[in-house]
Amino acid sequence: MKIVFPTDENMGYLSKRGAHFGKAKFYTIVTLEEDKIVDVEGVENPGHNSGACGNAVANIMNLKVDALIVGGIGGSPAEGFAKAGLAVYVDQSSVTVKDSIDMFIGNQLEKLGSQGTCSVH
Repeated sequence: MKIVFPTDENMGYLSKRGAHFGKAKFYTIVTLEEDKIVDVEGVENPGHNSGACGNAVANIMNLKVDALIVGGIGGSPAEGFAKAGLAVYVDQSSVTVKDSIDMFIGNQLEKLGSQGTCSVH
């Protein structure tokens, strides 16, 4: 399973998670096999200035991942990911990607449908 995290640094699973997935400097992609990290990759975010959140959704979908873990997400991108079939989980407490992976493996994260968590989007 491949899981993507918005991050503002490229330090593997020790990266601090970014607050806004579309404006994060990097996407950290963690590959899990049997609940163990087998690969970590950092990819620079191409940005979404011209396409608003729809472009950010396309950027994530182009990474060919199975899930996205965010601290928060607006209604439009949440709906876009739901339509695209990408599982979105919310983690508002973990500081690093590793901490969030541990919560994911422990089934401690809420899976979203098409609703967002941020009212400003």
